[in-house]
Amino acid sequence: MKKHYRISLNSPVILAFAAAACAALVINTVTFGQANRMYFSVYSYPWSNPMTFVRLFGHVLGHSGVMHLMNNMMYILLVGPTVESHFGHGTTALAIFTTAAVTGLAVMLFMPGTALLGASGVVFAMIMMSAAVGFREGDIPLTFILVALLYLGQQVYQGLAVTDNISQLTHIIGGVVGMIFAFVYNRKR
Repeated sequence: MKKHYRISLNSPVILAFAAAACAALVINTVTFGQANRMYFSVYSYPWSNPMTFVRLFGHVLGHSGVMHLMNNMMYILLVGPTVESHFGHGTTALAIFTTAAVTGLAVMLFMPGTALLGASGVVFAMIMMSAAVGFREGDIPLTFILVALLYLGQQVYQGLAVTDNISQLTHIIGGVVGMIFAFVYNRKR
């Protein structure tokens, strides 16, 4: 008998996030960059403006172009399904929203005059959460420790030694959010 294969939606949260980020790029392209400024980037702005809250979460969907989007989505689609399978749909979605909020607040408070967009904070949260999949009670996987040290070390070095348009602060914050989610989730188990 011939076996039939079908495509499965194995990670609905990750796939929805990737689809929303792709849609945001299309909308931004159609609006000649106005959508990123209005909805998909975060910057210091009065809290009395309701769009401030939209931007606080929406900035993780915005990307400066196709390559920026592809780089982030490759990582998210690579490690995200493992995270969602292990931690569950709700925890994965909460990690994405928490990372967006915390990185957005950090930019607003500590980087006035700067606009941030992109999912790299979410990428690093997912990387740290995926490295924690092997947690067992009383054990911390050596791979988790090595990923944390290498990742944090690289981001601190780049933040101090490299001048570019990349926010190492949001990478570090995303990684810390991922670590916190991993520890909290594994303690509950």
